[in-house]
Amino acid sequence: MQEKEIGTITHYYGHLGVGIIRLSDVLKVGDTIHIKGHTSDFTQTVDFIQIEHEDVSAAKTGDVIGLKVVQKVHPNDKVLRQVA
Repeated sequence: MQEKEIGTITHYYGHLGVGIIRLSDVLKVGDTIHIKGHTSDFTQTVDFIQIEHEDVSAAKTGDVIGLKVVQKVHPNDKVLRQVA
């Protein structure tokens, strides 16, 4: 499976299990992402995306989004989207 880097983690809210991502490409609900960093390395499906606490179905380059993550993430972790 091919992967394309689409963003970077900028912050993690542990009490919410939410990572903040600055996007360098588009991301949609339903996409499969791979988060990889020094101690992070996992894959998950995007269940929801929030921008400024509002649910959206897709986000574009330059957006800063909140995303529920299944494991702890760290600033500067890379976010990759799986592409066919």
